[in-house]
Amino acid sequence: MALLKSGWLWRQSSILKRWKLNWCDLWIDGSFVFYKTESRRDYETKVNLKATCVNVKSGLECPNVCPPESHPRENLLVVYLRHGNMLILCANSEDEALAWKLTLMEAKINPVFTYNPYDDTYQTVPIDSHNAVYIMPSTGSGGTQHVWVHRDSYDNNFGEQIALGLLAGMAAGTAMRSLLWMPFWFC
Repeated sequence: MALLKSGWLWRQSSILKRWKLNWCDLWIDGSFVFYKTESRRDYETKVNLKATCVNVKSGLECPNVCPPESHPRENLLVVYLRHGNMLILCANSEDEALAWKLTLMEAKINPVFTYNPYDDTYQTVPIDSHNAVYIMPSTGSGGTQHVWVHRDSYDNNFGEQIALGLLAGMAAGTAMRSLLWMPFWFC
């Protein structure tokens, strides 16, 4: 699996509100993993951004959050998750916080396509937590593959379409059930 960004971030615990320094890995499938050390042996927390992330704010966009000691407010990074949860982070500099914000937003939204310059085609890279992503050049004179990121518009309202389909199915089932028993009422 491809790694988008990794580095040290301060993370505020959800219960005691203490700041802890964690090594963070952001993978291309949207997994945001926090480790105790850079060796990546045991992870503390894992967040799937594609499924749970709602918004990402950084710096002065985070008014009600206090940064750790000796860090300015510009280094803050808040990841808003579903059900009202928040992941409060702090980078070592304002530039690093902005880089993390942009990378988190990219990992949250975009599927990945590879471009094959020899066939002039794009192919979707299947990304999940079980498959590795290998982007290799095709047959030819050893050229490189380009990665093109594109957002599909149907991903945002996919759940709404399922809910409407279920509602329509239940309404049709209720109407059919009442019509099927109607001949027995007149006997």
